[in-house]
Amino acid sequence: MYVCVCKGVTESALREAVYQGADRMRDLKSCLGVTEQCGICACHAKQILDQTLAQKSEVQDFHPQTACMCETAA
Repeated sequence: MYVCVCKGVTESALREAVYQGADRMRDLKSCLGVTEQCGICACHAKQILDQTLAQKSEVQDFHPQTACMCETAA
C-alpha cells in the first residue's frame, strides 16, 4: 500500500528502511522523501515507524545476537 503518494513510498519500503536502521521520521524523510511535499503521509508514516520499531525490538529481545563463532574459535 502506498503511504506517500507524492514520492511513491510504500508501507513495505518504510518497514525496510526501519530494519535497515532508520529510527526517526527525519531518517525516513532523508532516505525516502516522506513528508517532503504535502505532508499528508506524516501520521501514517509515523504509525508504521513506531509499529516497526516495536516489532524490531521484540525480535531482537527474543533472538539476542551472539558472538560470531569465528571470533570465539581463536
